[in-house]
Amino acid sequence: MDRLLDQARCGPTFLKQQPIAQLVLASLQYGSEVEHYELHSWVIMPNHLHLLLTPEVSLSKLLGSLKAVTAKRANLLLHRTGQPFWQDESYDHLVRSSDELRRVQRYIENNPVAAGLASSPEEYLWSSAGRPERPPQATGLPHDCQF
Repeated sequence: MDRLLDQARCGPTFLKQQPIAQLVLASLQYGSEVEHYELHSWVIMPNHLHLLLTPEVSLSKLLGSLKAVTAKRANLLLHRTGQPFWQDESYDHLVRSSDELRRVQRYIENNPVAAGLASSPEEYLWSSAGRPERPPQATGLPHDCQF
């Protein structure tokens, strides 16, 4: 599924817009701060999001809340009404060991490199790779699609 999403250079790529990526990041950080989950790693791709987290509430409740808040705010910024922002489904995987946690974290943070968006994980702005050394200030996302 990731390969298909990574190769989709056109279509709904709202997450490549700095204000949208920033609001998603702020929502992720807020959820982590209010102890809904421990956020291990993340990457905001132009058309999808990867998260590695330990939830403190049910995963369906957590994702439902995160999707609802970010969709409402993103659609306001985009001047869209009556249209879904996120797909209904999500894909989850239970991590069972510290070795697997590190493997999944590397996979997530390497996603922009595999998609050709950065030459190293730390170079990609909207990722946990290289944090907290640099706050998001530029988009770091490709601008090659129109929507």
